[in-house]
Amino acid sequence: MKRFTVPTAVLFQLAPAISKPKVLAAAIALGWLTIGSIAQAQPATRNKGPAQMSSLDDARMVAPALVSYTEDHLLVDVWKRSGLALRDRSIVTIAALIARNQTSELPYYLNLALENGVKPKEISEIITHMAFYAGWGSAMAAVAVTKGVFAQHKIGADQLPAAMPKLLSLNEAAEAQRAALVEEQFGSVAPGVVQYTTDLLFRNLWLRPDLAPRDRSLVTVSALIAAGQIAQVPYHLNRAMDSGLTQEQASELLTHVAFYAGWPNVFSALPVAKGVFEKRSK
Repeated sequence: MKRFTVPTAVLFQLAPAISKPKVLAAAIALGWLTIGSIAQAQPATRNKGPAQMSSLDDARMVAPALVSYTEDHLLVDVWKRSGLALRDRSIVTIAALIARNQTSELPYYLNLALENGVKPKEISEIITHMAFYAGWGSAMAAVAVTKGVFAQHKIGADQLPAAMPKLLSLNEAAEAQRAALVEEQFGSVAPGVVQYTTDLLFRNLWLRPDLAPRDRSLVTVSALIAAGQIAQVPYHLNRAMDSGLTQEQASELLTHVAFYAGWPNVFSALPVAKGVFEKRSK
C-alpha cells in the first residue's frame, strides 16, 4: 500500500470552489490517505498498462472468475454498449466511485475520462459537486488521488474552473416552486439545511458553468444510486431528463452503475426509475 499526503495548496488548486477554511478542516480530518491497488476494469479499446496488467494478474491468484467476468463482460460488453457515450460512462463511473469512497480505482478511470473527452475543468467540478452529494470527506479523498493524475498530465491552474465564476442564469419560477415546497415540508425541522439548500446548492453550485446542467444531473443521479439514496432519485432523474438526458441514456446509466455499485443498489432504484419514465410518458 502506498501512502500520500496532499499539500493544502494542491487541494485549493483542484477544487477551488470549496472555501479555504473548509478545505483545511477536511484536510486535518482526513490526515493520511491510503490508496490500494485492486483489479481495475478497462474498456477493450484501451491498452492494458503495467498497473492494470499487474492488478489483473494479482486477481487471477485470488479470484480467477472475477478476472473472467472483467475481461469477457465488463470490458468488451458493458463499456461498448450503445445508448450511452464513452464520455458519459466515464462521468458516471467517477461519480459512482467517489460516492462510495472507492478511490483506489480512480487513477485509472480519471485517465480514461481524460481520454474520453472529459475536461480537467469538468473533473474538478465533479469533485466539488460530490462534496455536497457524497460528503466533504469523499470529495477530499478524490482530490488526493486526482492530484497525481493531474500532475502526470501537467494540468495546471489555467485548466481548472474559477472559484467564483459568472453563474448560469436561474429559472426563477422553477426555483421558487422548489424552494417553497422544501420550506413547507422541512422549514420547521432543519431551517439551516433548507437555507443552505437554496443558497449554496440551487442558487450557486448548480449554476456553475464548467459542468453542463445535464452532466451535473448525470453525476448526481449516478451518485445517489451508487450510495443507495433512492429517495432523492425522482427529483434528480426528472431534472436530468428535463436537461436533455434521454430515457435510453438513463436506462444505460442504471445498467452501467450496476457493475460499479452492485446489483442491490440498482434494483432498489429500478422501481423509482420506472415510475419516473411512466409519468413522463403520459
